[in-house]
Amino acid sequence: MKSITIHGLDDEMEKLIKKRARSVRTSVNKTVKELLGKALGLGVNKKDNREDFIDFFGIWTKDDEKNFTEAIKDLETVNPVDWQ
Repeated sequence: MKSITIHGLDDEMEKLIKKRARSVRTSVNKTVKELLGKALGLGVNKKDNREDFIDFFGIWTKDDEKNFTEAIKDLETVNPVDWQ
């Protein structure tokens, strides 16, 4: 994979790129590649939604999972009376 160095970014552009990277919790490099790809119309349909849920990865314990599963158990059954 090739590397490109961009010289002479103004302070405002650098600030906005870094702010965007922080807000989506990704690197500046990945953010710049995403912005360039969008600007060039590349990968428009290749959205990786996993990044939207990064805050939730690995935060539940086994007990949390068990408690949640128990709490929603009654939602797994369809009651035909509810659909009449």
